[in-house]
Amino acid sequence: MALDTYSGLKTSIADWINRDDLTSVIPSFIVLAEATFNRTIRTRDMVQRATASLDTQYTELPADFLQMINIQLNTATPMKLSFVSNEQADDLRSTYFAAANEPKYYSIVGQTFEVIPSPGGEYTVEMSYYKKIPALSDSNTSNWLLAKSPAMYLYGALVQSAPYLRDDDRITTWGTLYKEAFNDLMLEEQRSNFSGTTPRMRARSY
Repeated sequence: MALDTYSGLKTSIADWINRDDLTSVIPSFIVLAEATFNRTIRTRDMVQRATASLDTQYTELPADFLQMINIQLNTATPMKLSFVSNEQADDLRSTYFAAANEPKYYSIVGQTFEVIPSPGGEYTVEMSYYKKIPALSDSNTSNWLLAKSPAMYLYGALVQSAPYLRDDDRITTWGTLYKEAFNDLMLEEQRSNFSGTTPRMRARSY
C-alpha cells in the first residue's frame, strides 16, 4: 500500500504492527504523532503570513498558530514589534497606563497576542508564524509532510503504539528509524536555506 494517503498510512501501520486488536486505535497513533510533529518540526513549509486590522490591545491568534517568527506594523515605515514576556508586559503596561499610542511591544497571552501600548488608532499588522501541520483525516487525506516524508508519519505513529506493545523489541527499531527520518527532514531544510548560495566560513580572530 502506497504511503501517500491517510488510508494508505493506516493500512501500512496495521501491517507493521501486525495486531488485529489495535486497528481501531491506529487513528489515535497518528494524532499523537502529529502532536509530536507540531512540537518539534519547524520548516519553511510551515511558515504562514497573515495581515489584520489592529485597533485593540488584545487580538486573537490564527487557529493554526504555533510560534511567532515576526510581527510588524505596516505603517509608512514598517515597524517590527519587540517580543516581551508576560512579566515584562506587566511592567510596560504600567509605564504606558492609559496612554494609547503606536504599539511597540507584543506578548503572547493564551490564544491571543497583546500589544503595548494599546493602539491609539487602527493599524495594519502583518505577522509571519509557524502554522500547525494540517491533520490527516478521512476528509483531508494528505498533506505536505506525508508527501515529503512518509517515513516520519509511519515511524512516528508506530512509536506511539509503544504503550500497547510494551516490551516489543520493534519499538526501539522504530524509534531509531523515526529519528533518522526526522534528521533527514531537518538536513533537507538546512540545505534548502543555502540553495543557490555558497556559505562563507569566517576565520575567528583572537
